[in-house]
Amino acid sequence: MAEVPVDPPPSPDPTATASSVDSPLWMVSQAPGLNALVVALQQHRRALDAGAGGERLAFSRAEVGRARAEFSDMIRRGERDLHLLASLLADRFLGTVQRRSVVIGEIEKTRERFTLTVDVTEAEVTGSTDIDLGNRVLARLAIADQRGWLRPSLISNVVEYEADAPNALSVYRLLTRIKAEEEIWNKVADEIFELDRLVLKDKQLRHLGRYVKDVFGVKVVVGTPEDAERVHRELETLRFDDAVLAARQLPVDEQHRGLRFLEVKNYLEHESRKRSGWSAMKSVVAWGGRTFEVQVQPLSNFLHERERLTRESHASFKSTRERIRDEIAVRMPLFGFYRALLRWLFVDPSAEPPMHEGVEVALTD
Repeated sequence: MAEVPVDPPPSPDPTATASSVDSPLWMVSQAPGLNALVVALQQHRRALDAGAGGERLAFSRAEVGRARAEFSDMIRRGERDLHLLASLLADRFLGTVQRRSVVIGEIEKTRERFTLTVDVTEAEVTGSTDIDLGNRVLARLAIADQRGWLRPSLISNVVEYEADAPNALSVYRLLTRIKAEEEIWNKVADEIFELDRLVLKDKQLRHLGRYVKDVFGVKVVVGTPEDAERVHRELETLRFDDAVLAARQLPVDEQHRGLRFLEVKNYLEHESRKRSGWSAMKSVVAWGGRTFEVQVQPLSNFLHERERLTRESHASFKSTRERIRDEIAVRMPLFGFYRALLRWLFVDPSAEPPMHEGVEVALTD
């Protein structure tokens, strides 16, 4: 029986091509412990796909602990970079701004929705994850009815940068959006099996692709569709001054001076709008060695979208994503095994390890 240990990965290649840098796996490669785990599991998956069997997967508790810590740190650093980018864009388009944490909560017993807005500082925004920030805001809130105290749960939290005066480009506000709350075992399994590509290739699942794409995002809210196109053109030629970057202790280099556009989709025109009626200029950009989604959206469409979020269950979004994973697991049992394996590693290693034909799993001290 062959043993597949988790070996240290090679150091990231400083001459990596743009395509490798734009890959989500490139972000993981900056975390050696997590990268080692992903690479070992990818190699094991390829061996099983090729018909190999009788392999032993061995993990040490220290290696798994390191991978978990690096994953959490990677998300925190990604969120910090997102808010630094949003602050730079806000300075350029809005001038003086007011930062607010906008929390959408739900009372667990009644399922009633509410929106809570709290002023926050730049230090608060860059010093914690959006989910932690949202939960801290909710923790300040006490809700009671005739039967006693009710507990609210977090549905969504965004950070808004709102202009305090009109500006030439009719930009009303910027918002950050982060889809980083997924459990680590799901995220790593998705990466190993390239779940987003599987969904897009599958005709029956293709329309659900928006449920599995995970990016850090900035939304720019403007007045009209014409304003959206103007702001998008400004973003394409945008350059941050070296002094501005240095003032925020950012590297003064080409990766931070401007946005490199990797993908642009125009959903402003009626015939190209999504079936939901959603409308925006939607781009994927590289900045500071990371990829971000940038949306420029007309105000009326933004307000409609927010109204839907306050009415619809964010839990249903998550359940749809889980249903996709379940469907993939039925068609591809190895994917289901990897999800179970990673959940066992990161959540409950004291339980019995999952089983798969031809594979033995061991956790060592």
